[in-house]
Amino acid sequence: MDARGLRRARSRTGTAAAPLLAALLAAAPGLAAAEVRRLPVDEYASRMQAGWIGQMAGVGWGAPTEWTSLGAILPEEKVPVWKPERVNQFGQDDLYVEITFLRTLELHGLGVSARQAGLDFAGSGYELWHANRFGRRNLRRGIAPPDAGHPRFTDHADDIDYQIEADFSGLIAPGLPNTVIELGEKFGRLMNYGDGLYGGQFVGCMYAEAFFERDLTRIVEAGLRCIPPESQYAGMVRDVLQWHREDPDDWTRTWRRVEARYHTDPAYTHGHCSPPGAEGDFSIDAKLNGAYILIGLLHGGGDPERTMTLALRCGQDSDCNPSSAAGILFTSLGLEAVPERFKSALSMETRFSHSPYDFPRLIEVCEALARQAVERGGGVVERDSEGGETMVVPAVPVRSSPLERSWDPGPPAGSLYSEEELEGVPAPEE
Repeated sequence: MDARGLRRARSRTGTAAAPLLAALLAAAPGLAAAEVRRLPVDEYASRMQAGWIGQMAGVGWGAPTEWTSLGAILPEEKVPVWKPERVNQFGQDDLYVEITFLRTLELHGLGVSARQAGLDFAGSGYELWHANRFGRRNLRRGIAPPDAGHPRFTDHADDIDYQIEADFSGLIAPGLPNTVIELGEKFGRLMNYGDGLYGGQFVGCMYAEAFFERDLTRIVEAGLRCIPPESQYAGMVRDVLQWHREDPDDWTRTWRRVEARYHTDPAYTHGHCSPPGAEGDFSIDAKLNGAYILIGLLHGGGDPERTMTLALRCGQDSDCNPSSAAGILFTSLGLEAVPERFKSALSMETRFSHSPYDFPRLIEVCEALARQAVERGGGVVERDSEGGETMVVPAVPVRSSPLERSWDPGPPAGSLYSEEELEGVPAPEE
């Protein structure tokens, strides 16, 4: 697939953008030229498309191994052989849930309320599991955000769900971590709380940084700045960074250290839950599976195949984790640098499940939302005399969400939907 051959509908900002930026800088003397980052729109589009392809390739490669290796490393000989058609993952929950969120943003704008986001998610018709299932059930019962993911109403607050769906937030917010955090407050609270929410904000912020950074450690550190430093999730990120530094050539040692702390130590396993019939070492916890994303990214060393295969060999949710790892890595690479075998068979006509979007339409929507995000975040989209466009993104201090712990939660907000708001919403699943 040739990125330059993909037609994209673009809204043009116009030549007034450069004077607008000058006025913005004049009005805020502390915002010097060194405190903005510039990203040509064509480069944004290339990296954003690559991010989506990375997600699709990662989940497609890992899908046959999902939940087959619990508390153990998947043997190398059991890693599926990559086939180019595996990229066509249009029916995966890793993708169709976040595409629901994109549709909400397309219809209602980046200023959409969490209540509206909850109603749109409540009205979805696809199959769900874990935190997503219970969050949607709460919404359909009339429990409105931010309470749908509150531990008072669900035992799944620290599950992986928003972590596997937050990719969209970074892909439409290049260099805009506060936008990613805000989107997490709107969409992540539909099903998660505390570390479950932070996992999604962390992943989304890594995507946002990957538009400007190739060094994977720096990308991870940028994500870390987006979540409360006292949270156990932040502690996990610091641990994996340190363990990688101590032994960069032995990913299995990092994996064993992760298991000892984040899979078997009761002080760190508050959010672990098992569905009916599950036994033994099953874990859908965001911290544990988030550590596997980091093993893929850091020990993968920037190699797409190694990044995905290490993340899936860590086990547990072994399609979601390589999906996030590859999405972040591919965003940092850009479409042209993605190996042909991971994009050559991508369908341009197939629609994502329960969605009006095929791949070209998905790209158009993301670019339009990214333009909104840049301007809403205090930046501009400049156009030069030859028609070329550049996103000018201000670098501002990161404002993370407040510290929460699912095992010691604060009181719920008491937010409820009215009967009128719920009109037409399906009955709760049992």
